[in-house]
Amino acid sequence: MLYRRAIRGHIVAMAILKIARMGHPILRRRAEDVADPSAPEIRALADDMLETMLDAPGTGLAATQVHVPLRLVIFRVPLTEAEDMAGDEPPLTVLINPVLEPLDDGMEEAWEGCLSLPGLRGLVPRHSHLRYRGVDLAGAPIDRTVEGFHARVVQHECDHLDGILYPQRMTDLTGLIFESEMRHRIADARAAEQALVDRALVEQAMKELAAEAAAEKAAGA
Repeated sequence: MLYRRAIRGHIVAMAILKIARMGHPILRRRAEDVADPSAPEIRALADDMLETMLDAPGTGLAATQVHVPLRLVIFRVPLTEAEDMAGDEPPLTVLINPVLEPLDDGMEEAWEGCLSLPGLRGLVPRHSHLRYRGVDLAGAPIDRTVEGFHARVVQHECDHLDGILYPQRMTDLTGLIFESEMRHRIADARAAEQALVDRALVEQAMKELAAEAAAEKAAGA
């Protein structure tokens, strides 16, 4: 699909690209380094990837997902909690030739989806704190230390550049489900939380009864 957008006073054709799905060979190969990040064709690719990501819609996209075997990813995640709470539009990051460095052994599990695995969700362990480096479309260096959701998104997208899909990171495939069935996992989680609350209330009530009994015994003595 092609359409046009005005950029800095110029009309530029943008394209929504076809997204490769799990099973396509492009998603299993290691992508190649981008030789010249500032090349016009790389900027055009990033623009088309952005349109594709917004149309999907998604949080991030790797070049390999649109059948281009280059080490380039784009993503949008809130950089601060204040930005998120304010409802600001997350800034776009175009990350070229990325290098990831986990900063500790801390891991977190959370649900992930992927435009290349439509309709599915998986409970995926990821490093919770990492540093990533690379360059932007001007060749300027990017060097960030991130955690939480930001760290998860970067790891997910950069995995694509090494031919890895999120199910390959999962340690328990019972956590791979269809999005349409997510309601059952939510219900189970809520039931488990309520059971913990009920148990805490019972334990608190028993402590109070024990304290009252001890107080009565002391008064009787």
